[in-house]
Amino acid sequence: MTKLLQGDQRQPHDSGRSVDPDYLQKLGVIYHSVPEVSGVDSIATSRNYKNRDEITVSPEKMGDIYEEKVKSFFHEHLHEDEEIRYILDGAGYFDVRSEGDDWVRIWLEKGDLIILPPGIYHRFTTDEQNVSIARRQNRYAKRGC
Repeated sequence: MTKLLQGDQRQPHDSGRSVDPDYLQKLGVIYHSVPEVSGVDSIATSRNYKNRDEITVSPEKMGDIYEEKVKSFFHEHLHEDEEIRYILDGAGYFDVRSEGDDWVRIWLEKGDLIILPPGIYHRFTTDEQNVSIARRQNRYAKRGC
């Protein structure tokens, strides 16, 4: 996890300044490595999540709208409720706003799970491999990334 620099959104943007996972906790962001989907189900049940879907973000799956879609996911936004993102395959970056209004980049790959708290500004992009398959879960109505 690093502070985000400017440039192509799909690059690592390694500023050389690591962010301790405890810092993410202070922001309300929770990270888990979950090797089996059953572990995600347990976490979701314990947090009273009712809705889930899967999204494949890749040029092969999305075709001509891929670039447009990836750019739309990268627009800063927030949600009114907590959400889980679990990477089933591929990889990608979640950027979250710090208390100092900096972007903090979190690279997630297969088996990684992140819980974003309500009200945290965030955005998503694939990495340079251009593929991310994720399970999205939340307590309420379906929403975008």
